[in-house]
Amino acid sequence: MGKHKFKTEVSQLLDLIIHSLYSHKEIFLRELISNSSDALDKLKYLTLTDDAFKKFDFKPRIDISFDKQAKTLTVVDTGIGMDDKDLITNLGTIANSGTKSFLHNIKDASKIDTNLIGQFGVGFYSIFMVAEKVEVQSKKAGQDKAFKWLSDGKGGFVIEETERKPIGTSVTLFLTEEGLQYANRWEIENIVKKYSNHIPFPIYLHYQEEKEKDKKENKVDQINSASALWKRPKAELKEKDYFEFYKTISHDTEDPLHYIHTQAEGALQYTTLFFIPGRAPFDLFYSDYKPGVKLYVKRVFITDDEKELLPPYLRFVKGVIDSDDLPLNVSREMLQQNRVLVNIKSASVKKILSELSKLTLDKTKYIKFYEEFKKPLKEGLYQDFTNRETLLDLVRFKSTKQEGYTSLSEYKLRMKPDQKSIYYITGGNEQNLKNSPLLEMYKEKDIEVLIMDDEIDEIVIPSINKYKEIDLKAVNRENAAEDLKTEKDKTAEKQAEPLIKRIKKILDKDVKDVKASSRLSDSPSCVVADENDPTIQMQHIMKAMGQKELPELKPILEINPTHDIVKKMAALEDENLFKDISRLLLEQALLVEGVPLKNPSEFIKRLNKIMNMAL
Repeated sequence: MGKHKFKTEVSQLLDLIIHSLYSHKEIFLRELISNSSDALDKLKYLTLTDDAFKKFDFKPRIDISFDKQAKTLTVVDTGIGMDDKDLITNLGTIANSGTKSFLHNIKDASKIDTNLIGQFGVGFYSIFMVAEKVEVQSKKAGQDKAFKWLSDGKGGFVIEETERKPIGTSVTLFLTEEGLQYANRWEIENIVKKYSNHIPFPIYLHYQEEKEKDKKENKVDQINSASALWKRPKAELKEKDYFEFYKTISHDTEDPLHYIHTQAEGALQYTTLFFIPGRAPFDLFYSDYKPGVKLYVKRVFITDDEKELLPPYLRFVKGVIDSDDLPLNVSREMLQQNRVLVNIKSASVKKILSELSKLTLDKTKYIKFYEEFKKPLKEGLYQDFTNRETLLDLVRFKSTKQEGYTSLSEYKLRMKPDQKSIYYITGGNEQNLKNSPLLEMYKEKDIEVLIMDDEIDEIVIPSINKYKEIDLKAVNRENAAEDLKTEKDKTAEKQAEPLIKRIKKILDKDVKDVKASSRLSDSPSCVVADENDPTIQMQHIMKAMGQKELPELKPILEINPTHDIVKKMAALEDENLFKDISRLLLEQALLVEGVPLKNPSEFIKRLNKIMNMAL
């Protein structure tokens, strides 16, 4: 009770709304109606499943009224209501860590892209685009006390007890001069038809109509269709209907990239309506991400907080699942094991992936999708063995032969007649990877190598092994080049054996092995990982994930027996100089791979010594 300060994130969000969302200010009404609809959904569920609420005289509705003289606009619902704790939680704090993190990192609110803000939804706080202050009155179902929440959106809010008979919530906006345009019958009706026509509860508009001179009649009209959009026949719906429904359930300001509406009849009866957003949500990589799919049973809202409705790698998908075959009082524990829902989930995943496969035919649109959601798709390769083949055809990679992205299927078509494997290189930077000495032999033989520069590639791709019976081989592993060796390479390796023995003796404590390489042409040396060891990049990832106690994993040094430096080393009798050059071969190979040297000062001394001799 009493005065409260907004949490820092709320203050930042309010600042962001004022600076960046002003051209979209009409969405405040969509957000208020969406909140009212959620409150009605929650109470409807309780009246059907909870004995304590079954005798409630529940008449779900949303009422909108305005008073131009008083400069107010009010939205009232007969939903579940809020007590003082709910008011603080819902209207004073932001729980989502993705949104918190984004807001903490904002340097200049005025320069933020409007559409970025829409991704996490401004919700209730959008009212401060049109109102100088707001009063919320609410009485929670099953409780005697009612509460009032007051704020001017500047720094805090006041909560106090109030008198209110009906359960539910009323939100009264005290409009600014600019916001006064919304105290208008036609404006309100247009906004509701545009954004909230599909809300499954009746929305009533209260207004006065002039009958005769100086005489007005109070009127109430229902201004929405109040039918669940996803249950309507697809033939009745237009693209704009789907797009506006998406904006309401996602709070996004942009149109979705794609939508998928399925009405299944047969052994299982259910309806799904899924949307692929145009942009990745902020909380995509946070463990407390908000699931995008709502579950209904026969149009009764059950939950929007169940992460198991779709697999985690499809967490970016927004939408609705409505089943005719689940019990209304299904618990969360039951949900996770319910055969009906397991089957709906399985069919939904196949349908979504099938639609994404069709989307690949429109390369521009698909790449727009892929740029946003490539990492979750790759997670799917690791998580979803059942659909792995489909996912393998959906992922895209950079390449040494193609501009932009290419698929494994396209790579396969370009393979040389005698080529037995698909080759790839993993690491953190596309340009560095393309210039890696590990690619020299492949360039010389005109063999394409896929560039995998996402951290997740390092984790996921080694677990796959094959694409359509073709081996996937990492060029930064020891045996990747074995099937490309020529007789000439084998002869050169044989001749280099005495030199290898000398270098190995010097570097014995720093490397797992020293070998002659057939993969190098321009460079004298490179480092690769043993087939059973994590690569250098993987070791970095493991450390970043908090695995501090890693055993020391030594690389394999490969030297190029045909390189001038290596040839001259074979004839070098100065043992100290031989040691310095051996170490420089290892150190330069490590630097190319982005590995920090254990002793940079010793490296510099060796380098200066060699330069001095050269001069």
